Amino acid sequence: MNIRLAQENKEEILLSHFATRSNASRGRAVAEEKCPIRTEFQRDRDRIIHSKAFRRLKHKTQVFISPEGDHYRTRLTHTLEVNQIARSIGRALELNEDLIEAIALGHDLGHTPFGHNGEAILNNLSPYGFEHNVQSLRVVERLEKDGQGLNLTWEVRDGIINHRTSGRPSTLEGKVVQLSDKIAYINHDIDDGIRAGILTNEDIPKTIRDIIGNSSSSRINTFITDTIKNSIGGNNVTMSHDMRDVLNSLRDFMFDKVYKDDRAKREFGKIENLLSSLYRHHKEHPGDMSEEFRRLLDEGEDIDRVVCDYIAGMTDRYAVKVYGLYFMPDNWSIY
Repeated sequence: MNIRLAQENKEEILLSHFATRSNASRGRAVAEEKCPIRTEFQRDRDRIIHSKAFRRLKHKTQVFISPEGDHYRTRLTHTLEVNQIARSIGRALELNEDLIEAIALGHDLGHTPFGHNGEAILNNLSPYGFEHNVQSLRVVERLEKDGQGLNLTWEVRDGIINHRTSGRPSTLEGKVVQLSDKIAYINHDIDDGIRAGILTNEDIPKTIRDIIGNSSSSRINTFITDTIKNSIGGNNVTMSHDMRDVLNSLRDFMFDKVYKDDRAKREFGKIENLLSSLYRHHKEHPGDMSEEFRRLLDEGEDIDRVVCDYIAGMTDRYAVKVYGLYFMPDNWSIY
């Protein structure tokens, strides 16, 4: 028995009329023989999980630069929290959880070291600008597998490029991830901000706490429940207007209280110098980049694009290590 076909048949029976079916995918840029065991979206999910870019997420900062402590979020834990929230919503709406999971796990593959600070710095350095969603798509289309890319389905790539607020995902599954990303980062950043001593739970405006609760779990549950209630049975994924206003107010509060706080950004100047130095060095000495990036240059890719690819792919600790290699004196002994 072809297990994939059996799973596709289950999708026809169990999923909402508005869900994206695996057998109706618009396909891949390079056609491939289908897997007898996995659906197309399951295959994409597996490719993302086994990618090098996914593994590097565990050593990339979420908000706080080089935090001391084992419980602060990283880009990987953020990704897993987005996945959990999105699958909870998608399951209730009878959408395709495999597509949701693939998009959620791949949406931040292109993020820089040092969180959004790194993204802002690279955006200023590169003549092409830098947006992490665009870079995430470049990772899966071009950079992974030594320049071959992962050859993901159109629907997964669409969800990845469109996961930011300004994006317009073409599938309901993509819209679920887009909204879940915001629910996840605002709530876990509150948790990390409290852990860092930047704010307390009581600092959150009482008008907001009265609506969404006083704990991370109650806040997340409130947003998820509201989204399900306002989306079930329809051809859209959305919160109620009142709850969306609460989410936006909470986001504004976090920008004022946490994201712009001197303690959260106190290392920004050092990071700016570090990444700027690495950018200039590798543009002047492209041979110092690893082989896979030198190969991109040999294939005609622009130097600024490749240097940006190289630095964006670094983890926080690897960026610090490479900076030390080129800009810090070695220890030496006199005999």
